[in-house]
Amino acid sequence: MVISKVAWRFVPLLVGSAFLAYLDRVNVSFAALTMNADIGLSAAAYGFGAGIFFLTYVLTEVPSNIILAKVGARIWLARIMFTWGIISLMMVFVRGEMSFYILRALLGIAEAGLYPGIVYFMSLWFPAKYRARMGSIFWLSIPLSSVIGAPVSSMFLAMDGLLGLKGWMWLFILESLPTIVMSFVLYVMLRNSPSEAEFLTREERDWLTRRMAGEADAVAGGHGHGILAVLKDVRVLSLGLICFGAVIINYGVNFFLPQIIKGFGLTNMQVGFVTALPSVAAVCGILFFGYISDRTGNRRGFVAIAISAVAICLALSTLFPDPVAKMAALIAAGFFMFGYLAPFWAIPHRFFTGAALATAIAAVNSIANLGGVVGPYVMGYLRETTGSFEDGLLALAFGAVLVVPLLLVLRAPQKGDIGAAAVSPEV
Repeated sequence: MVISKVAWRFVPLLVGSAFLAYLDRVNVSFAALTMNADIGLSAAAYGFGAGIFFLTYVLTEVPSNIILAKVGARIWLARIMFTWGIISLMMVFVRGEMSFYILRALLGIAEAGLYPGIVYFMSLWFPAKYRARMGSIFWLSIPLSSVIGAPVSSMFLAMDGLLGLKGWMWLFILESLPTIVMSFVLYVMLRNSPSEAEFLTREERDWLTRRMAGEADAVAGGHGHGILAVLKDVRVLSLGLICFGAVIINYGVNFFLPQIIKGFGLTNMQVGFVTALPSVAAVCGILFFGYISDRTGNRRGFVAIAISAVAICLALSTLFPDPVAKMAALIAAGFFMFGYLAPFWAIPHRFFTGAALATAIAAVNSIANLGGVVGPYVMGYLRETTGSFEDGLLALAFGAVLVVPLLLVLRAPQKGDIGAAAVSPEV
């Protein structure tokens, strides 16, 4: 089956790349357990530095995806991984607030475009009816990076003093090197379009090329979308703000979750394993929402359910002083935290195609990732001013709920849209 061949060729590579990206993006949350004291970072300074990554990220994301659409995913995704791997490795040289800010800012520039680039790449290879399911597999990379990365990161911290290096330095070294290696693997294995797929038979290549071209024509309705028109489209702004509401919870919680759990009186090693529990729940949530979204064709409804539910669970966690009850609420929040991803990222493909789709995905992701600036800063600021994490968690939950009504702005796909297009039988 054509789709199976494509999936086995690319999806493991994309999952692995995104796994390493998210790991390199948030491993600073574990490094902070010892690094902050070593280099003199306050909670507010750490929150700002953790978030500044997203400021430079969003400024360069749209240009990155436009370039990817022109030069192809093969070389551009490999370039992204190589440069961010090198900069992540340089985090071992952080010595104070300014160097922390500078390297986090450079990391944002280096990584810009990876996630929207992969989403765009998948739109070139997978027909509409498969996108949420394939997307759910791809988005598993985020919680898996915590399930695996959390205990592994805590073990790297335990290497403190080996060869004269701090444990947090070993963490950055050992989690950056696989990224650099993966950049070369991507360059060798990826292909830019179905027409270049030598791993398919000629009949399979022709079928997939025709299928993807037909769906692109159905979305465009026979007309292209200019880049400026896409950037001004109210649907792009609405999608960006909706995702922003989800992202402030994602990064606001995950950058501080090890510190929240550390407050239960656990060791660094125990923190690593307990921190992984919400991510185990998130794996189940992503698969559930991706599957049910494809089965029902309902994208907006399940996005609304996931974002609303995680906000409710997060708010409930602040009511429990008991660590076990609080952790249970955070695990429940984990189930819904990434559930919106697969149905959400299946929505832009219904409105745009080609370079316009690449621009729309990058623009939406850019707006959304401003939540990566806001979420950690709010958590750090309220932690420093109130002495607890509860007010920060409530603020994140409230911000997420505010964006849910924006889903009403997104019109249902019309007859000419991809969701309504006739589905050809598979080869």
